[in-house]
Amino acid sequence: MHFIHALLLTTLVATPLLGMANTCDTGRLQSPINITASQKQKLPSLVFDYKNTPLVLANDGHTLRIRINNHSQLKVGKQIYALSQVHFHTPAGDQIAGEVFPMGAHFLHKSTNGQLLALVVLFRLGEPNKTINTLLANIPKQVGPNQAIENTSIDIHGLLPTDKAYYRYMGSLTASPCTEGVEWIILKEPITVSAEQLTAYKKVFPNNARAPQPINQRPILESI
Repeated sequence: MHFIHALLLTTLVATPLLGMANTCDTGRLQSPINITASQKQKLPSLVFDYKNTPLVLANDGHTLRIRINNHSQLKVGKQIYALSQVHFHTPAGDQIAGEVFPMGAHFLHKSTNGQLLALVVLFRLGEPNKTINTLLANIPKQVGPNQAIENTSIDIHGLLPTDKAYYRYMGSLTASPCTEGVEWIILKEPITVSAEQLTAYKKVFPNNARAPQPINQRPILESI
């Protein structure tokens, strides 16, 4: 059995099924979380096959979304997940030992069998990020559908840290209906964003993160 599904079954064994409408309030596997303890073990390596992609952005009124449709993939062990979008939260939402990170990037993936996976990159204040500069220069001024940015491409690797060690847990979507059964991978090494970049982003998209949710005895795995 795929280990993350085994974790889900273990967590839900005594939990009644919850109606979709109230999952945000009553769900037991909600995201984000504050990681205060973890179980270290040998986890599958992460193999990123993210390709340069023409820049397509959407301003949905809450966050900036990078739309991706170029067969970029993340391989976790034998399972392959297709990358569909990247969006941002300020602050990050997920915390590590109570540390609040000023920004987080969520990379949303889906496997061929429909399993959702959210990979999170955390930001600390520091040196400016070149990829963030490209995004800030092209934020659509109007809320609306996808906009292709002419003569501009983006290298998604610019939003990834060098070290790919990670935490893994079973969680949920962070916005209504807060659907559970979403795999979460939190990269342990943050990358940097400058104070000026963060201020520019928040002028368009103010704080939009959900508060950390109860862990409810979920196993949090940590790669070694």
